[in-house]
Amino acid sequence: MTDPSGDPSRALEAIGQLPDAELDLADAALQLARVDAPGADWRAARAHLSDLARDAVAAAGAVPALDIAGRAAALAGLLAARHRYRGDSETYDDPANANLIRVIERRMGLPVALGVLWLHAARAAGWAAHGVDFPGHFLVALQGAGRQIVLDVFAGGVSLDARDLRGLIKRVEGAKAELRPGLLRPMDTRGVLLRLQHNVKLRRLRAGDLTGALACAENMLRIAPDSAALWRETALLNQRLDRVAAALGCFEKFLDLVPQGDAASRVRLAMEELRARLN
Repeated sequence: MTDPSGDPSRALEAIGQLPDAELDLADAALQLARVDAPGADWRAARAHLSDLARDAVAAAGAVPALDIAGRAAALAGLLAARHRYRGDSETYDDPANANLIRVIERRMGLPVALGVLWLHAARAAGWAAHGVDFPGHFLVALQGAGRQIVLDVFAGGVSLDARDLRGLIKRVEGAKAELRPGLLRPMDTRGVLLRLQHNVKLRRLRAGDLTGALACAENMLRIAPDSAALWRETALLNQRLDRVAAALGCFEKFLDLVPQGDAASRVRLAMEELRARLN
């Protein structure tokens, strides 16, 4: 874990320099939450994460080796039954649902925020688990014995078979949508964190809070400084806020990562227009 007494923004920058395999998902999400809600009680949230990890280790001792269904049941018993975590379907768009500290306080949140807690507990127990980048609805998968179980943590950890997943994709993308290769692709830890923050940024954009959306994008860049798409998006947000020099700097970062191709050509044209505004 990061230094508990440190500046969360600097902690995020340190996280951005680590390889994905070394990232502590819950701790990184906690640092993001601290930046977004500086007055929240992050110490209590951190203590709760430690309690969850300890309880998950204890629960793991009662699950037979390679019993994936038993692992899923143990996690549901810990998170949904004992700690009463649930999806917030009533006030889904509440920004608190994407802030890990607030999720811990309220015991409810978005699928990806709840997924952070499920993955934290699963990994503490020593079980292979990863996030699933399913369209419109983050899922968690447990692996073992050559198979996996896909869980809907928003619904308390119910397992989803092919029919359930087909119904879910139709609800998200329309009646003509069907399951296709790649829908259950695993997410790396950094990807889970970015999806979590994307929810924060999206809600701020919907509210017309461009400054807040920009701050969120900048925090995303702290943990993913090699994301060309994020540099371009941050440049565009700066441009909309008439921060010309900052927009140019972000576009230059994009070109460092993507120097050739159609996207690079479009960025260079945008930079020419911005420089003309400075003259």
